[in-house]
Amino acid sequence: MDKSPAQRQSEHQVLMHIQELVAEEHRLLGQGALEAADHERLTKMQVELDQCWDLLRQRRALRETGGDPERAEIRPLGVVEKYVG
Repeated sequence: MDKSPAQRQSEHQVLMHIQELVAEEHRLLGQGALEAADHERLTKMQVELDQCWDLLRQRRALRETGGDPERAEIRPLGVVEKYVG
């Protein structure tokens, strides 16, 4: 099975995406009261951030243990939800 483009991202690309998500998250939170669409977007971004951090940790762990970082996979919401690193 081919990996999605997100799964083929280098660590640098994952970090850049995390930075973009964090910037957008800060922008939304800085608005104060959020409209329903913004609140929904914020919730989705927080899940995506959890998945990106998890992917980055997987890649690093694989590399540190002699594995192939390309084997890292984006894990489903239930696995990374409310993950505290």
